[in-house]
Amino acid sequence: MRLCQFISRAGYCSRRQASRLIEAGDVLINDQIAGHLSFVNEHDVITVCHEVITLTTDFRYVIYHKPIGVDCNCVVDNPASIVNQLDFRPRLFPVGRLDKDSHGLLLLTNDGDLCHQLLSPASNHSKTYRVTVKPFYGGVDIDERFVTMMSQPITLKQGITKACQVKIVGHNQFEIILTQGLNRQIRKMAQYCGYQVTDLQRVSIIDITLGPLQSQHWRELSPLEVEHLKQKEVK
Repeated sequence: MRLCQFISRAGYCSRRQASRLIEAGDVLINDQIAGHLSFVNEHDVITVCHEVITLTTDFRYVIYHKPIGVDCNCVVDNPASIVNQLDFRPRLFPVGRLDKDSHGLLLLTNDGDLCHQLLSPASNHSKTYRVTVKPFYGGVDIDERFVTMMSQPITLKQGITKACQVKIVGHNQFEIILTQGLNRQIRKMAQYCGYQVTDLQRVSIIDITLGPLQSQHWRELSPLEVEHLKQKEVK
């Protein structure tokens, strides 16, 4: 299999992060620096950042209530990195990102194939957020006009957003369901509409909900939740 696929299946990190490690020269095959086009088999010895890795069938699936201030990058030297907040064995990595200044549900696993499928742009899986905003100077509180603007495609620097579901749930607070993950997408969409995000919480991914899970706490997914999650994989 491809080297980045092997690293992901071994539960070390996502395929995207594996590609970065290969590019940085941090991956060896049989003590030789590996390249992006490398293929490996069961006889090869794979070393990532001086650690020999092997394929695993011991998969874990966890949701974590990430607080504000925790960074989703897996950089050990970063005190705010999630790897310095949670000490799982085997190592788990986040499926996607949640901004450092946002909080809420984060899915972590060492199932590289599932992670790759869920992060695929073709997956279109839903993520629900509860957002509080304030209008820029001279603006008005959010109303149905705001809902219409946020629901329709918006042109941002990194691309055009997909139509999404938005509903008002409180004073200057709304719930939004996205099926894509552009960088800081909700904040930029709100800014386009004339508002600044003051709080952003992810409350669900597909059918996995945050529920009563308290900030900085985590729980294992139930077998039924895992089964349902895998049914959402891109076929």
